Amino acid sequence: MALKLVVPTLDSAEKAQTLKETILTTEPDARVEIDLDRATVTIEGKASEETFKQLVEASGHQIEA
Repeated sequence: MALKLVVPTLDSAEKAQTLKETILTTEPDARVEIDLDRATVTIEGKASEETFKQLVEASGHQIEA
């Protein structure tokens, strides 16, 4: 099941690439899709939802509830 997060602080291609690299460092087999227009990140991987949320926040981004 895919985890879809709204990340309003994701406002550039550079930030998107950095976030994707951060996630893939921890979960190399994850599938990460980022939609800058909607400011969403969709992740499919083996790690827990909480782990992915912590990675997003550790990258300096906020997650909208």
